Amino acid sequence: MPEPKVRKFLTMVEDIHHEGGPSAEKPLKRGAVLAVIENPFAGAYHPEIEGFMKDLEPLGLLMAKRLIDALGGDPAVIEGYGKGAIVGQAGELEHGALWHVPGGYAMREALGNAKAIVPSTKKVGAAGVRLDVPVTHVNASYVRSHFDAVEVGLSDAPRSGEIVLALVMTTGARIHARVGGLRAEDVKGEDGLR
Repeated sequence: MPEPKVRKFLTMVEDIHHEGGPSAEKPLKRGAVLAVIENPFAGAYHPEIEGFMKDLEPLGLLMAKRLIDALGGDPAVIEGYGKGAIVGQAGELEHGALWHVPGGYAMREALGNAKAIVPSTKKVGAAGVRLDVPVTHVNASYVRSHFDAVEVGLSDAPRSGEIVLALVMTTGARIHARVGGLRAEDVKGEDGLR
């Protein structure tokens, strides 16, 4: 398979101090890194596409490290993560599914010992479409305080023959999280759930 051809990257970080309540002692950081790549399968049906996942692995690691750096450089402060893909209109939804393995494993590797499955979403859309990427706790999917989403997108992507690949990370729970459930400090980290 061909090496991914990147047109551009976007890295963003937001610092959330409050959501209408008192200011947090430490702002929540939510970040995303996007890569706009050429879709090698655009325009025609290809029965064999799985091999491209291996080609995406180095890009996944590069993106994960870039995002950790943007969030301060310390993988230990990352508490939430998610991934997603937007496929241009000459592609198909399955082309976005190629990001599941390389995107997820890249973040888990870059973070050390993350246990939870990396939540994901994907869609086919035109340039400028937005995607809400789901977020869960890195070690326990049942930590309710970390259920979140980060909206991503670019005004000029994906073009018809492109894919936008996204990784997102957060440094903690939602600001003012107070709906109960398993607390992050009580995670056992054995099964990726609790």
